Amino acid sequence: MSIESTSNHALLDRDRLSRLLERELERFRAEHPRSRELHERALRSLFGGVPMLWMMRWAGGFPVYGASASGARITDVDGHTYVDLCLGDTGAMPGHGPAPVREAVAKQLERGITTMLPTENAAWAGEELGRRFGLERWTFTLTATDANRHALRIAREVTGRPYVLVFSYCYHGSVDEAFAVATPDGGTRSRDGNVGPAVDPAQTTKAIEFNDIDALERALAPGDVACVLAEPAMTNMGIILPEPGYHEALRELTRKHGTLLIIDETHTFSAGIGGCTREWGLEPDMLTIGKAIGSGVPCGALGLTAELAERALASPGADYEDTGGVGGTLAGNPLSLAAVRATLEHVLTEEAFARVIPLATRFREGVQDVIERHSLPWNVTQLGCRAEYAFEPEPARNGTTAHNATDPELERYLHLHALNRGVLLTPFHNMALMSPETTADDVDTHTRVFEEAVAELF
Repeated sequence: MSIESTSNHALLDRDRLSRLLERELERFRAEHPRSRELHERALRSLFGGVPMLWMMRWAGGFPVYGASASGARITDVDGHTYVDLCLGDTGAMPGHGPAPVREAVAKQLERGITTMLPTENAAWAGEELGRRFGLERWTFTLTATDANRHALRIAREVTGRPYVLVFSYCYHGSVDEAFAVATPDGGTRSRDGNVGPAVDPAQTTKAIEFNDIDALERALAPGDVACVLAEPAMTNMGIILPEPGYHEALRELTRKHGTLLIIDETHTFSAGIGGCTREWGLEPDMLTIGKAIGSGVPCGALGLTAELAERALASPGADYEDTGGVGGTLAGNPLSLAAVRATLEHVLTEEAFARVIPLATRFREGVQDVIERHSLPWNVTQLGCRAEYAFEPEPARNGTTAHNATDPELERYLHLHALNRGVLLTPFHNMALMSPETTADDVDTHTRVFEEAVAELF
């Protein structure tokens, strides 16, 4: 069927979409009785019926319960095995349980889990992260959220400034300052759905649109912004790539106005062994990362330039050792650092990225071919071994545009259709991630399933 309209919302037959979605829901419920039984049990003891609240978001009305995961496959309690293109929302980007990590973790379990003492693996990991990302000093956390929180505290301590600048509809974990969006008149407000903010984010944050250099200049000019916290490419509303020259302007203007630049590579690590920072030659003052560097074993890391680390430690009133709000009892524990070393040394290597990035290209080209054959006003974007499709003719240039283009019902149908046919996508949007264990056949399975879903809808 050829589609003339350029508006996705106008071309959809919503009644047909609703019928197809209900059909998929009925199939899901029929084929997942054990998951449904466990969820009904969990509703009696778990907040929201799940161990972590975003698990309520899965498309079937209740989550699939996992039984095992290996490589690029997950098997659920009902015996279904899935091609996993979600990969723990990046936490399992190295694949589920890669052998070198399993071996390193097993050995470390025998030697101790947490000791409040450093290990040789910590020094190795700091050296390797420095080699990959270019920052000389590193400290470890249990999540990228913690790394971001620590980075904001350090930035405020060193600069003596109150504000953080973020981009509308960004995501940096559960950092309070990041749940802010720009208003049409150039102000800042709390993002819709923000749960119990400690203060109005306008008191802590300036939010602007990504790729808007003029707005960046205006926000930094008063000299009250301690830092810009930025993903090098936005990933929370689909993949939003920087326009040519934007990062050069971002670095020039932050330096001009005495503002520190923090780059969050947690999701954009998909670009290569040193993320976008290495691939694009970025020069942040601090860098945060988590999830994938430990193959899903809880860990995060914060990198600082040597000059900034010296300034931070020289601050006379800052208590970095105890009650200053930077650190955590389990941070940098031996088990986490054993997983980080094994992941970086043996799994997410140059050779691995050389194999997985072409798989994402294959995914992008397969989806693009379906879009073109059905004349759909959709697009697909790639960032290294990550790719994602969106329901607009052109890729979004900022978070607000991408947010306004979302279609929850359509997403749910596409995700559930794929899930019922053995393909698992990230539940929040249409992201697919490739691991070293992903195969070309896995990618082609998604393309075939995606084609079937689109053909039925249009």
